[in-house]
Amino acid sequence: MNKVILMGRLTRDPDIRYSAGENSMAVARYTLAVDRRFRRDGEATADFIGCVAFGRNAEFAEKYLRQGTKIAITGRIQTGSYTNRDGQKVYTTDVVVEEQEFAESKAAAASSGAYEGNMQQPASRPAPSSASIGDGFMNIPDGIDEELPFN
Repeated sequence: MNKVILMGRLTRDPDIRYSAGENSMAVARYTLAVDRRFRRDGEATADFIGCVAFGRNAEFAEKYLRQGTKIAITGRIQTGSYTNRDGQKVYTTDVVVEEQEFAESKAAAASSGAYEGNMQQPASRPAPSSASIGDGFMNIPDGIDEELPFN
């Protein structure tokens, strides 16, 4: 069985490319900084793990993921190799993303200063009203169902 579960923060915005041909597909590459369980000399250490997402997962990454975003992913490890321009063989190891989801709320990310740039509302969407309907839930404006990142 080849199954990987990771939780960490993006080290930078995802790199998005599209495959060539009639049925082009989005390909997103990003690196997750995953904290190690134990500290070395009192300092936290992290592993930097390369991830690649295809199709709808890549489109999700392009639209919603930014540097500092804390996400949880599941996927599989894939190894490969290629010959670089100098004629040397280079070996690669990536996690192919099968599922990805946010691992913290926007409010938690804002309070920790993780990714302030991602906290702004897009200009095309009106900011949601802070008025609640009395049951502790925020009113969601009509017509934005297509823009939500989940079904």
